[in-house]
Amino acid sequence: MWEFVPFPSKKIIFMNQKLIAFIAAAILFAACNNEKKKDGDKKENGADTAKTGENKMNGEMAMPDSATMMKNWQDYMTPGDVHKMLAKSDGEWNGDVTMWMYPGAPEQKSKSSSINKMIMNGLYQESNHSGDMMGMPFNGKSITAYDNHRKEFISTWIDNMGSGIMVMKGTWDEATKTINMKGRMVDPGTKQDTDVRETFKITDDNTQEMEMFVMMPDGKEFKTMNIKYTRKK
Repeated sequence: MWEFVPFPSKKIIFMNQKLIAFIAAAILFAACNNEKKKDGDKKENGADTAKTGENKMNGEMAMPDSATMMKNWQDYMTPGDVHKMLAKSDGEWNGDVTMWMYPGAPEQKSKSSSINKMIMNGLYQESNHSGDMMGMPFNGKSITAYDNHRKEFISTWIDNMGSGIMVMKGTWDEATKTINMKGRMVDPGTKQDTDVRETFKITDDNTQEMEMFVMMPDGKEFKTMNIKYTRKK
């Protein structure tokens, strides 16, 4: 689905050009400094050369040249195949929600709806969720990113039933068509940080399923939520 982007004003274009020019200048400056460092290294004696070798062993990495840095930056900001996969989820979805408040508790069922839209030139997926939770109106928002350099997903979540931000990271499992993510969140009842795990399976273009697990104080994992999504027709 194409997203309409208004034509920017001349002022915005000028500001963007200044920003790009500034970043390019910074990269060029760093590259020049690197070239000077290389020239200086050539003039160093044997002891300094040995020290340079020691630095490389300690994990220090030479600064890439300006052309490489510009290409790396371009690659970082360009949507790839994973972003195109996320874009297939654009649109409106219905959710069948099942929750468990604690181990052994009766399940609580409710309905939800969500709207997905790729933003920032197709680099991030914004999802707005609404429904009911424990008899109260519920609203939440997530931003899902795929970091081209780190090769991992990053997800943030906020809602009207908390005051924090949950951050999760994970990878894609091609065999099961599942995003596997882990993170930490504040338990609203105990005020303590707790480990959380989430799986998001893309069954097909019209069906998805999310499962969430939390780590209990005894070290055992507990499934607290399951949402089955179907695309609205």
